[in-house]
Amino acid sequence: MNIHVSLSCACAFHISCHSNLYQQRSHLEEHPKLDELLPKYKSKVLEKISVDLPLKVVAHLVSDEGYWKRRCKAGKEVCDVSKYGHSWKRMFFETHLENIIEHFVPERSDMAVVDNTLPLCAPYVKRLHIKQLLPPVKEEPTKIMDDISDAGSDAGLDGPIMDHFEFSTTLAKLPHLEEFSVTYGVKDCGMNFEWNLFQFTARDCMLLSKCVKKCSQLKKFQLHRSKVDDDKARVLIAHILDHPSLEELDLSHNIIGDHGARAIGKFLNGHCKLTKLDLSNNRIRSSGAAAIGHALGKNETLKELDLRLNRMGDEGGQAICRALMKNCTLETINIGSNELSEPTAAALAQILIHNGTLVNINVSCNRLGQDGGKQVQEGMEENDVVRDFDLRLTEVGQESEYCINQILKKNQETHRMLQLKVKEKEKQEKASVDR
Repeated sequence: MNIHVSLSCACAFHISCHSNLYQQRSHLEEHPKLDELLPKYKSKVLEKISVDLPLKVVAHLVSDEGYWKRRCKAGKEVCDVSKYGHSWKRMFFETHLENIIEHFVPERSDMAVVDNTLPLCAPYVKRLHIKQLLPPVKEEPTKIMDDISDAGSDAGLDGPIMDHFEFSTTLAKLPHLEEFSVTYGVKDCGMNFEWNLFQFTARDCMLLSKCVKKCSQLKKFQLHRSKVDDDKARVLIAHILDHPSLEELDLSHNIIGDHGARAIGKFLNGHCKLTKLDLSNNRIRSSGAAAIGHALGKNETLKELDLRLNRMGDEGGQAICRALMKNCTLETINIGSNELSEPTAAALAQILIHNGTLVNINVSCNRLGQDGGKQVQEGMEENDVVRDFDLRLTEVGQESEYCINQILKKNQETHRMLQLKVKEKEKQEKASVDR
């Protein structure tokens, strides 16, 4: 290394260790050459430079994980970096961008803050988990209209319909985004609760649907606890038909009914690559379950389906079971809390005999009854694949539950031994290649 570079290293070390925040910023802006420092100087500089330096100075200049760990821990006490691919830098930029969006007030906050942050965050953001979206702040009306009834206020119509943060320009500038989760509501509103804080408007839905459609690299999308109804579900599904990369869709804890379920059925019927679908805690009844079941009988990609906390009834439960007689890819299904009883248990017994792919089944909180329990037990006696079967609060009787659990233990042990054989075979093949 020549004398000039050596002097630069010494100067950088001295300024970073002994100067104030303003001097550190000025020096790093004028001489952004951290990678040219000798290792012994570089480590000292990274230990000493302030976590309060502007992002535009350090975002692309500092790659050291130790520095970004310090910045993360300066802002929050609990940091689980495992959720971010064990990258502190990715964790910082994802949580930083999430915080800006979650506290953005439409028509009041400056969009330039978001626009200036995106170029700094874009290379590192792979997931966005937006836990709240604030509506615009509307002025209080000067007088109350005489013709507004108390019933209207009780129905949640006591405020104007308001749109939320618009994601189109933001998502378009995040080329590495693979997971996107959003909730249209306000956290911890407490005594300031108003229905209009939880309105997912038609315009919100249309704009969001177009954004998701354009995110060709998106693999996981979650829109939950946002009052998504049938009309909005149909708009969303219409836009994401034949999405090139979407593998997981979560529309749980909404108000989707049978019409929305039919649209989802169309999506499953050859128009998606989904491996996981969560529709738990909606309002899907028998006809909606039948539409999903019809699609499920033809689907060749889905591996996990969650329909718990709906209202399918035995008619819908039997429709799903008939579909599983044809389906050969689904491994996990949850139909707990769906008002199911003995007729569905009889159909489920047939699945256990003929289906060879289901591994995890949950029918908890359904009144299958003792007769239903005996039929399920008979089906399990012919099954060597299912390893997890949740029968809590189904009233199947202790004897049937005990016998089913014994069969599950046998299936689990068989699977464990098979996995050991596979690993041993792979080990032998690797050893033969090394020779």
